[in-house]
Formats: sequence, C-alpha cells, structure tokens
Amino acid sequence: MMRFKLPFAIFIVLAILLAVGLRRDPKLLPSALIDKPAPAIDLPLLHDPQQRLRVESLHGQVWLLNVWASWCAPCRDELPVLMELAGKDGVVLYGLNYKDKGDAARSWLQRFGNPYRGSAVDSDGRVGIDYGVYGVPETFVIDGAGRIRYKHAGPISAELWRERLLPVVRSLQ
Repeated sequence: MMRFKLPFAIFIVLAILLAVGLRRDPKLLPSALIDKPAPAIDLPLLHDPQQRLRVESLHGQVWLLNVWASWCAPCRDELPVLMELAGKDGVVLYGLNYKDKGDAARSWLQRFGNPYRGSAVDSDGRVGIDYGVYGVPETFVIDGAGRIRYKHAGPISAELWRERLLPVVRSLQ
C-alpha cells in the first residue's frame, strides 16, 4: 500500500506546480531590480556621441528606458506606439540601442521614426546586462528617485500602454 502512496503524492505535488506555472503570464519576467536603483548609464548618444546619457541627470522625473535594436523585428512593431506615447502624457522616453551597429541604428530611426529624446549606444551590451535584459525590446519605468518601478519584456502595444504602463507612470508623477 505504501508503495502506491508515495508516487501518488509526488504526482499530486507535480500536478499542482504545473497548474500554477500554466497560470503565469510568460511576458511577466521577474526582475531583481524592481524597487532598486537603476544601474548606472554613462554612454554616448547615438545621434551626438559628444553627449552622454546618465541616469543621475534624469533624477526628479519619471522616465522610460526602452531597449531596442535595428535588427529586432518586434522593436519595429512597437515603434508606432512609442511614437504616439512619446508626445503625450508627459512621458520622457529614452532608448538604449542594444548590441547594434551605429549606422544601421541611425538609418532605422530615420526610416521608421525616432520617438526617443536620446538613445544611448550599448554596443557591447554591458549596460543591458546590468539591467538584466533578456532580449529586445524591453522597457523599464524609472521613478524620480532613480528606482526601477516596472519592467516589461516584449513589444509595447497600445492596450498594454493604456492598461499597465501608463497607470504606473501616472502613479509616480
């Protein structure tokens, strides 16, 4: 009798774990950086390498950091939404051009539109690693104290902007 109870108990535990796992949204990647200070950025800007993007220069305002690349198809899909949101709702949007070639990135923005106040060049991906970037696109909401308050992996849709990101931004402004 005991030899049947143990395998049955193991089966029940595995079934419960599977059921819990299937209910989670795979786009909601946990980040150890939520509510922690945003990692330092001190990188040249794509369109003006003499200027640099520095996290500390943005203290006092809520801003978004969108990690993108010209070779990323989903980045192009989210670009119309980024173009629309960058001009309204008091959104401050900066880009982090991730593991890309400068000429390709500049050409891509010129062709499809540039929603960013500035886009930092992370050609070796070190800053992306500091932010825990899994892939592009990813977007971080950073509060006025310089803390990461929200992370979204994947492209931003109009619906996602309205239902998730904008409420976070508004709550922090």
